[in-house]
Amino acid sequence: MAAPGGTLNCEDFAMFQEVLKVMRTIDDRIVHALNTTVPTVSFSGKVDATQTCKQLYESLMEAHLSRDKAIKSCIGQTSEVVGRLREERAKDGENLALIKQLRKEQTKLKLMQSELNVEEVVNDRSLKIFTERCRIHYTPPKVK
Repeated sequence: MAAPGGTLNCEDFAMFQEVLKVMRTIDDRIVHALNTTVPTVSFSGKVDATQTCKQLYESLMEAHLSRDKAIKSCIGQTSEVVGRLREERAKDGENLALIKQLRKEQTKLKLMQSELNVEEVVNDRSLKIFTERCRIHYTPPKVK
């Protein structure tokens, strides 16, 4: 799965986190983006705040969706590896290298699943900030 700034590497958890960090840039900079693009009352005539808020919302939604897909893709890949290693362990329960590899992959899978929780917090924070600043100018469509 490609990401802005690199390819999402599901094998190396540190690289996986690094790419997610880059992908979360829009959320990390939402306050700055809103401060520089959404006008205060005194400048409201100079910028189309409705269009600006709409574009920012669409960018946020696109970023959230791409990160969600990337994380779930890596969870799926790692789950397959864990499943395969479990089958191998069932055949050869004495192989210590295999058991060690299985534990390592299970830990990585749990860490990736916890990234979904982090993602939820990041998304909620960004949408809350967005709503506070843009509720007057733009109302996003209701998500079903």
